[in-house]
Amino acid sequence: MSDEQKDIKPEESQPVAAAPDAELATVEVAKEDVAEPRKEQPRPIPKLFPRRKEAHYQGVAHIFSSYNDTIITITDLTGSETIARQSGGMVVKSQRDESSPYAAMQAAFRAARLAKDKGIKEIHVLVRAPGGTGAKTPGPGAQSAVRALSRSGLRILRIEEVTPEPHDGCRRKGGRRGRRV
Repeated sequence: MSDEQKDIKPEESQPVAAAPDAELATVEVAKEDVAEPRKEQPRPIPKLFPRRKEAHYQGVAHIFSSYNDTIITITDLTGSETIARQSGGMVVKSQRDESSPYAAMQAAFRAARLAKDKGIKEIHVLVRAPGGTGAKTPGPGAQSAVRALSRSGLRILRIEEVTPEPHDGCRRKGGRRGRRV
């Protein structure tokens, strides 16, 4: 064997050059003679209720603030699914501090942290007082709760007061002459 033949290994086979016209001619003939069967592609199933992308990261913060306590509930946009729930009584030890602005602020920070962990980024704020035959003005913790929600990193879209007002329904307590102080 010569030196050139030893250098060529059996694994390294070199391609044999063929005439370029011969290969193209066979391919063209094969395409003309053989008819390809049509492949039916499945139809896409239409979505009946397409979801909006904004709905996933928006929520509603319900702030109920009376003179005894402040309750903060963060729900989805429909209000049916509760995402986070905190109150002033869950934050402070003494009962007299439940309605304080400090307790409302801490409760709002906790509720915001829970909501952010679950993917909420924007909220609508609904502030409510007892209303009806009770007090028509929100308690001392309402304003500090709204401030704490805005400081926590949640984007506030709107703030609305939803205190129920009676249209001459039930009689208010206190008797005919009213509450005597």
